[in-house]
Parts: sequence; structure tokens; C-alpha cells
Amino acid sequence: MSSSSSSDEIDERLDEVLDEIVEDAYNDIVEAQPNMQNTRGYIERDREGGHTRLVNDYFRENATYSAQFRRRFRMNKGLFMRIVLALQENFVFFQQRQDATGRLGHSPLQKCTAAIRLLAYGTGADTVDEYLRLAETSALLCLHNFTDGIIQLFGDEYLRAPTPDDLQRLLDIGEKRGFPGMIGSIDCMHWEWKNCPTAWKGQYARGSGKPTIVLEAVASQDLWIWHAFFGPPGTLNDINVLDRSPLFDDILEGRAPRVKYMVNGHMYKLAYYLTDGIYPKWSTFIQSISLPQSPKQELFAKHQEATRKDVERAFGVLQARFAIVRNPALTLDKAKIGKIMRACIILHNMIVEDERDGYIRYDISEFEEGDVMRSSQVETEIPTILNNIFPSRNDVRDRRIHDHLKNDLVEHIWNKFGDED
Repeated sequence: MSSSSSSDEIDERLDEVLDEIVEDAYNDIVEAQPNMQNTRGYIERDREGGHTRLVNDYFRENATYSAQFRRRFRMNKGLFMRIVLALQENFVFFQQRQDATGRLGHSPLQKCTAAIRLLAYGTGADTVDEYLRLAETSALLCLHNFTDGIIQLFGDEYLRAPTPDDLQRLLDIGEKRGFPGMIGSIDCMHWEWKNCPTAWKGQYARGSGKPTIVLEAVASQDLWIWHAFFGPPGTLNDINVLDRSPLFDDILEGRAPRVKYMVNGHMYKLAYYLTDGIYPKWSTFIQSISLPQSPKQELFAKHQEATRKDVERAFGVLQARFAIVRNPALTLDKAKIGKIMRACIILHNMIVEDERDGYIRYDISEFEEGDVMRSSQVETEIPTILNNIFPSRNDVRDRRIHDHLKNDLVEHIWNKFGDED
């Protein structure tokens, strides 16, 4: 028993000695390390000077860079100031406030300029620090509050379904271009998601490609985007996205204005979109003819493919104006990515409205003045029990009406433009 207890005492003593040696060695290593500060260092950025420089460069009379304002802010100064004032009036974040020491914070101009620069150039959040005197975290706050404000204040007006007046204008333009009943063209684009969570990459990436998120959009000749459905994963093709899209909800639920139009002597009552070949042959979609066999079909394919490029041009202009949707998305939060895309589309439509008079447009004054009879009209009669029958899903997807309409459009295009060609 005595030998056993002495052995245990020796083991305990050895453990204590080893613990002391390890602890001393650890303390020596820690003491040799420099004393690092855990708190963030404060940087005096002179935000007042940043505001003064911004005003002198862009916003005072005879500003230094007045000629460059449109290119760098992607819009005219009047439209930008309208946005700044609206955000300042409705959101506390964009109001200039004092801190605990009585010092004024960043001005609304600095915050909105930071957000626009990040949207327009698609760069990292710290790139605006040197000029606007905004830290990276503050710039990101500006960006996300800016997108939220744009959606809340302007979303209902600038990203909506066409009103009856809008619809009549679209029908007049479509008729002028040789497509009575056409109200736009539809297609999809992909936005790469660089920081997609690893667990989701199989859902958002095709094969060995990179993860993307899909935008389905409808655009008209003046590049106004009337419909935007964003969020489906990049593994879906255009047909799968269409199955999830609310594109025809207003028609099926009776909220959309009724239309009627005449093509080649036949009456139709569902407006249509121009599409590429992947879309189904529904009464609401008109595709080109991939292998035209006659001069009539060749002329139709030529005009359909040229007119359908409206949505492609809209995608190109949207990405050129706001490089953030052209470059890979850096945000982890998909909801924030969706708000950025939605805000960019709203801003794009605001710019289109502001600058539309400078675009090359089709003259539809002859329809508005009554000099020429319209073949496409928005119905204004008051709904009754007999005529208030909503189109069904089968009407929207009717293959027979699609074939008849397409044949009538081939004849209509030939009669309208055949002599010119």
C-alpha cells in the first residue's frame, strides 16, 4: 500500500511540474507578442470638407464638373435632386443630423451620391471613401437605405402594369411598326451571384458554370421596362421562369384592361408579346420563323427579329447605366440583391421618362388626332354580366389562335412593307 501511494504522489507531482512548465512557456509567448488594440481606430475623415467639395464640383452654379454630371450620375441633375429631396423628406436616414457633440453628420447629397456611385460603377463600398469621406460600412448603409427608399417612394409609379392610356400608346406604336396588338417583347437575363452560399450553388449554377439569378422582363420600344420578375435560380430556362412568373395574373384575374385588334380582317382580344424561339406557341406569344420558306415569311422574320430586340436593348442599357447588375453580385443576402435589381429598374424607368423626348420615336399623332382609324383599341365599355368573362388559362395558351394570328401577321407585314422591300 505504501509503495502504491508514493507512486501516485510522484505522478501528481510530475503533472504539476509539467503544467507549470507549459504555463510558463505560454506566458512567455504571449508577453512577446505586441499589445494589439481590439477596438477600431477612429479616422477623422473631414466629412464637412467632403460635402463642400461635392457641392463645388457638381451642385453649385457654374460647378466644376457640370458637363460631366449626366455621365457620372447616370441622370440629369434635376432628376437626381428630385430623388434626394424625396428621400430627405420621407426617411430619417437621409436627413442631416447632429451627433452627441453637436457635430453635423453626412449630408443627404453625400449619402445619395455614394449610393448612385456604387450602383453606377459597381465597385467596392470603400471606393467612395477618399472623395465622399464615407467609410465602407456607412457606404453600404447608404446603398441599402437608398434602394429601400427608391422602391417605397417610386416603385408604384415606375414599375407597374400599363394603364389604359399606356396600353393604347403601346398598341399604336405596335401598329405603326406592323404588329397590331403587340405591347412589348419579353426575355430573360442572368445576373452572376459571386458570393452564393456553397449549399445553394447546385441550385443556382448550370453544370460547371457560375451561380446566377434570373430576371424576366418586358420592355417597349422606348426601353421602358413594364414587367420585372427577379429571383428564380439560374438553373431554370425561360420556360421554367415563365411558369413561376406572375406575367398573366392580371389578365386571368380580370384586372388588366381589355383590348381588341384587327389583323388581316380577323378580330383578336388578347394582346401578345414578341419572343425568341424557346417560348411556347401560345396566343400571347409570337416568335420568328427560323427557316422561312417564302418571301412573305422572310419579311416577317426580318421585322419580328428587329422589333423583338427592344428587350435586348433594354437589358444592355440597364447594364451600361448600372454596372452593379453587370458585374457579379457581391452581397450574400439574396433579398438585398433583389432590392438592388428592382431599384435599378425603377431608376432606369425614371431616366427614360425624363429623357424620352430626346429618343427617336414613332409618330402616332395620326391615331391620337383621329386622322387614321386604329385597328388596335383598348375597350372602354362598362363590363356587364355578359361581357365580363375573364380569359381563361386555356385562352392564354391556345395554340390554334397562335397559328391563326401568326399567319395573319405574315400577311399583314407583307401588305404593309412588301412594296418597300
